[in-house]
Amino acid sequence: MVSLGHIFWSFLKIGAFTFGGGYAMIPLIEAEMISRRGWLSREEFYGQLAIAQSIPGPIALNTAVFVGYKTRGVKGAFAALVGVVIPSFVIILLIASFFAEFKDNSVVAAAFKGMRPAVVALIAAPLINMAKGMSWWKIALALAAATAIWLAGVSPVWFIAVGAVVGLAWSFRSEGATVGGAEESSRKPDDGKEVER
Repeated sequence: MVSLGHIFWSFLKIGAFTFGGGYAMIPLIEAEMISRRGWLSREEFYGQLAIAQSIPGPIALNTAVFVGYKTRGVKGAFAALVGVVIPSFVIILLIASFFAEFKDNSVVAAAFKGMRPAVVALIAAPLINMAKGMSWWKIALALAAATAIWLAGVSPVWFIAVGAVVGLAWSFRSEGATVGGAEESSRKPDDGKEVER
C-alpha cells in the first residue's frame, strides 16, 4: 500500500519545482506517478486527467486530488492536495512580500524571460503524449474544437458537455450491443452434435 508520506512528498516536490502554471505540472505528475513510482498506469492517468480538465478548478490541484484518491482514497487525496499547495502558497507569500523591491530588477526580468521556452515545452509535452494514442479523426476533432475556441470565441464548456454526452451514449450503445449479442448466443438452439473427445 502506498504511504501517505510518499504521496505528500511526491506532490510537494512537484509543486516546488514546477514553473508556468497547472499544465506545466502535468508532465512532472505523469513522470512521478507512472515512470518513477508505478502507482498508476498510463491509461488510468489520462483518464484522471480528462476528469480533472472537465470540472471547475485549477487542473494541477484537480489532478493531484484524483491521483491521491486513486492511490489511497480520501486521505491520499488530502495528502496530495496539501503537498502540491504548500510550495505555491509559500512562494507566492514571499513574492508578495518582496516583489515590489525586485520587480524592476534586470536580473529577475532576464530569469523570467529565460524560463518561458521551458514553460512552453512543459505545457506542450502532455498534449503531444495524449495525442499519441488518438486516431486521426479524434485529432482532427480536437483541432477543430481548438480553432472554434480560439477564433470564434466558443466556450470550451460546450465542447466538454457535448463530448461527455456523446461518450456516455457511445458507452451505453456498446454495452447494449454486447449484452444483446450475449443473449442471442445463449438462446441459440443446440445443433445436436456431440463434442468429440
